Amino acid sequence: MKKILIIRFSSIGDIVLTSPVIRCIKKQLPQVELHFATKRAYCSLLDSNPYIDHIHLLDNNLKELISKLQDEQFDMIIDLHNNLRSHFITFCLRKKTRRVNKLNFKKWLLVNTKINILPDVHIVDRYFNATAGLGIKNDLEGLDFFINKNIEFNNLSLPYTFKFNFVAWVIGGKHDTKIFPVDKIISVCKIINVPVILLGDSSDKKRGDVIAEAGNSIYNATGIYSLQESAAIIKNASVIITNDSGLMHIAAAFQKNIISLWGSTVKDFGMYPYLPQSANKFKIIEVKNLKCRPCSKLGYSKCPKRHFKCMNDIRENEISEAVKKYLM
Repeated sequence: MKKILIIRFSSIGDIVLTSPVIRCIKKQLPQVELHFATKRAYCSLLDSNPYIDHIHLLDNNLKELISKLQDEQFDMIIDLHNNLRSHFITFCLRKKTRRVNKLNFKKWLLVNTKINILPDVHIVDRYFNATAGLGIKNDLEGLDFFINKNIEFNNLSLPYTFKFNFVAWVIGGKHDTKIFPVDKIISVCKIINVPVILLGDSSDKKRGDVIAEAGNSIYNATGIYSLQESAAIIKNASVIITNDSGLMHIAAAFQKNIISLWGSTVKDFGMYPYLPQSANKFKIIEVKNLKCRPCSKLGYSKCPKRHFKCMNDIRENEISEAVKKYLM
């Protein structure tokens, strides 16, 4: 075994969750040249990872990527995406392939019938199942995230009151039904009375401005910093409050205290913060026993029931009490 290719095209959280597999393969099979294929948009998640020898980037030309991969003559492919695109690539490469089991039918069953037969297994452990035959063992050291040394974030660029002890609140998300409401964020910020830095991309800026206007101790950093710089802010924060998002998994990679807010999705899908040796460092806050939840395995642009109880019924005091506990 000389060359192994790992495939995971998207998105932020899913790629960060592959990091234990990357690390363990490279450490336990140091002679192997390890390659990773992903979308160009997510290159910054991997380009500082010392365990990866080469990254192959997908733009819009799948045939061009396949041609480059064919030149490499891999001994094995580990498909951690398992979709039509990754199947087409492995078909063209014609190499021995192991795939992650995405448990799609069991997820569909939970979403549509509320019958839960999903195993209590984190997605990271399912990723490791895809390495069967290589003798790779999970070292249980958690996730990795490597910040590029050339753009290491300097907290001196933050306003004075946010330089040291602050809470980072990830207000964004790919789907609206996974995003905690603005008015409830404002309410929590007023209760905890601790400097709060809001994180997200440019699409979250308007919401961030509304929240920041509600208090002097709230700094809207959405759309200002790159993904790597946002990761550095998370690394320096005392507590992370976050929706079910990619930055939540980056926070887990830094072993941060995490308060995770769940709306239309559920932890049963296996995508909760991965902290195998520090389970007390994260708290999931959700509305349990809600008949319509989960309504999707990914999320929607709006609540199908129009009441959005999965987020609206989360008590602000439950979040503030968790923050105070972690700050003690």
